[in-house]
Amino acid sequence: MDAAQQDATARARDLQRNWYGEPLGALFRRLIDDLGLNQARLASVLGLSAPMLSQLMSGQRAKIGNPAVVQRVQALQELSSQVADGRVSAAEAAERMEEVKKSAGGSVLNNTSQTTASSGAPTVRRVVREIQSLLRSVAAAGDIIDAADSLTPTHPELAEFLRVYGAGRTADAVAHYESHQG
Repeated sequence: MDAAQQDATARARDLQRNWYGEPLGALFRRLIDDLGLNQARLASVLGLSAPMLSQLMSGQRAKIGNPAVVQRVQALQELSSQVADGRVSAAEAAERMEEVKKSAGGSVLNNTSQTTASSGAPTVRRVVREIQSLLRSVAAAGDIIDAADSLTPTHPELAEFLRVYGAGRTADAVAHYESHQG
């Protein structure tokens, strides 16, 4: 790889870090490890071609262009964390991956215990994920951060909201949500 290609790859990975919180190569490798997949199976579940997945992982491409694929990535990240902490078995994860694969995006983990609390109301985490998905479907994380930066002098609370939900980690957004209730 020549210097120009290395620079382009480094720029793509920086953009991925801004948009997705980390380079897609690291994110996809974690999903592969946690969910027991290979690259071809991950590509299939996400609705990407194997070459496109490879280009995203290697930094030859920076952005996932299809919002439904981004939502599937987010659903797999959630599923991966549930498998990693033992809340979901490998067999259940395989079933859920089929649901994710068939989804057009949006609410893909339709297990009632994950979606609602005993009252039937959406869980805080679910509400937060929906807010994150909506924000991330209209703008990339880097653009959301730029917008937040421009709002900070006049509307610091709104800027914080954009940063936390548009570009932050789900756990931080849950904490933010809970601290601003009632």
